[in-house]
Amino acid sequence: MDHGLFGPDSVTWRVMGEPILLVGGFRAMLMQGLHPRAMRGVAQNSALMDPSEAWARFARTTEFVRVRTYGTRAEVARAGARVRKIHSRLTALDLDTGERFRLDDPDALLWVHVGEVDSYLSVARRAGVRLTDEEADRFVDEWRRAAEVVGLRPDDVPRSVGEMYDYIESCRPGLYFAPEVPHPLRQSFNAPLPARLTPLKPVFPVLTLLAFATLPRWARKLYGLPATPLGDLWATASLRALQTGIGLIPAPVRYSPDARRARQAMAGRVA
Repeated sequence: MDHGLFGPDSVTWRVMGEPILLVGGFRAMLMQGLHPRAMRGVAQNSALMDPSEAWARFARTTEFVRVRTYGTRAEVARAGARVRKIHSRLTALDLDTGERFRLDDPDALLWVHVGEVDSYLSVARRAGVRLTDEEADRFVDEWRRAAEVVGLRPDDVPRSVGEMYDYIESCRPGLYFAPEVPHPLRQSFNAPLPARLTPLKPVFPVLTLLAFATLPRWARKLYGLPATPLGDLWATASLRALQTGIGLIPAPVRYSPDARRARQAMAGRVA
């Protein structure tokens, strides 16, 4: 059977099905927001404040993550080709250097990839999803396949937690929040949702605040937010409490259809 990039033996399938990873997705966007080129590429090519465009972009991103995680190889190939084609055609202006760059700039793509993997892994482990250090390394290594889908060379992508942290540290001197981009925390209070989803508006500031709290302290400081050990403890305790509460929901409701099928495949493999 074609399980796509990962499959029932992967750590990825075990981690990515957890609903708590929604917080990881928000955190990934916040990590992306600290890379000026990556963020300017988005800001200059999409109407971030346009409700219809903003939600459509969020929906496309969510669908891409779903297909890349659970889709067949053919589905992943089609989704990847579509994303690479879009990135290769769009450009943005680097306001620091005056240089115009393509959205498939490898440095920006790598930062976005690592920010995503780090966010999923950090949120999962702090929420209490059980992962050994070896499994965490496997998760990072497995996601090199996902990096290739967007146009990166797997050999250029961190293959372990240690390599990932070393890469993040090496990038820190060049990171900052571009001042011309709307601050995500302020934006979350007026989340650009379609009319049918208006009742969910109060949820977005809470999710965004929790995602901010899960960032490293240096990252919170770059956003101009408080960064204390107490905030770290609050974030971890909140993730644990949320994960415990989600665990009380019956599995057929708790997990998405793709995650349910993956869990069934994993159970069959174990059996």
